[in-house]
Amino acid sequence: MAERPGQIRLGAFLSGSGAHGGSWRHPQADADASVNFQRYRHYAQTLERGCFDALFLNDNVAVGNLDPRVLSRTSYSLRWDPLTLLPALAVLTEHIGLIATVNTSYNEPYNVARKFASLDHLSGGRAGWNLVTGLIGGENFNHAQPLAHADRYARAEEFFDVVTGLWDSWADDAFVRDKVTGTWLDTEKMHVLEHHGQHFQVHGPLNAPRPLQGWPLIAQAGSSGSGRELAARSAELVFTAQQTLEEGKAFYAGLKERLPRYGRDVGQLKIFPGIAPTVGRTLNEAEEKYQQLQELLDPEVMLRGLSWLLDLGIDLSALPLHAMVPLPEYLAPTQRHQSRQQLVVDLIRRERPTVAQLLRSLSASGHKVQVGTPAQIVDELTTWYEEYAADGFNVLFTHLPGAIDDFVDLVVPELQRRGLFRTQYEGRSLRENLGLQRVGNRFFESGQNG
Repeated sequence: MAERPGQIRLGAFLSGSGAHGGSWRHPQADADASVNFQRYRHYAQTLERGCFDALFLNDNVAVGNLDPRVLSRTSYSLRWDPLTLLPALAVLTEHIGLIATVNTSYNEPYNVARKFASLDHLSGGRAGWNLVTGLIGGENFNHAQPLAHADRYARAEEFFDVVTGLWDSWADDAFVRDKVTGTWLDTEKMHVLEHHGQHFQVHGPLNAPRPLQGWPLIAQAGSSGSGRELAARSAELVFTAQQTLEEGKAFYAGLKERLPRYGRDVGQLKIFPGIAPTVGRTLNEAEEKYQQLQELLDPEVMLRGLSWLLDLGIDLSALPLHAMVPLPEYLAPTQRHQSRQQLVVDLIRRERPTVAQLLRSLSASGHKVQVGTPAQIVDELTTWYEEYAADGFNVLFTHLPGAIDDFVDLVVPELQRRGLFRTQYEGRSLRENLGLQRVGNRFFESGQNG
């Protein structure tokens, strides 16, 4: 196969003290990362030194599994509000994109549109919205039962329409601010949305100027059928979990094939599988690092948590670690994480793992685990890129800050040495650095993509 043109893109998935289930217990991990801003300041500035395209904050609006055994031994009960943390990081960085997860199930479009427009101006055009539905948290927002999967996505579709319509409330040059004539704005360059839909009644216009990028970057992380359809219509960056090269290639091709029905071409959507690398200067060093992390896991706690999240109808924690993982003949569709449930079902059917092996495979919540030298890590990333299983990767760091330092100091130079990654930022905005166009205003310019 001929070498693929272009270069690999990199995002950084940040959550708490790291992505590994035992991360907060690591001797070099920042156990207070969820409450200590200086920790995240350091992470962001290190990633910017490594020329990462963006940092990506995940979010939930609930603690989740309240099993006391799980709750007392894991660090998932605390997390930053992304739209509080990212504005602070915006003024301490210059180039790296800032992508916040904000769900469409338990928010209102007007608030979301306003906050992201503000973040885009504050950061100089580096904002991104990870558009997701709310997997959990309905009990905190007047919903005794979780919203059905189909209902979540129907609401998300309309939510996207309203938010983007509000971002187009004003022409780019609407605010003339002419002190001599006393004209603050040209009212002919204002669009009142007057949206009346199934889920939302929003008049508009937005009381914030149009974002510098036209629209902040739209990211999306759903890989179910409904999630892929939403991504094909709306997303410019998709974060996905894929365990094998063949699965990655199939997901990549299938999602890109959906784009023409929405009038889009393949270059308008970047696909970033998640990877969770453990890097050593030798393979033995990398294996020792990974084993140290695994020894920090509480298997019962992790398996209880996975059983709850994946909704397989099996209590994995009740099985011996050496036992083969069973799979029921019939698996009822979950209203939680459908795509992650399917990924794990496929993994069990393909690999027939023991419980211990499954725990290792899912130590980064289902994203691909890599253990090796910088050259080995880059070899695999190159294969995925050149065989069109990825446009870039979202890196889940096992523990913070050590795993960030290892990747920036060891893997990034190897990528740069091979000409696969930038040595300096190409543009000013997140869209420019990702090779994406600024979005034109549908009400004041011809075409949606300027």
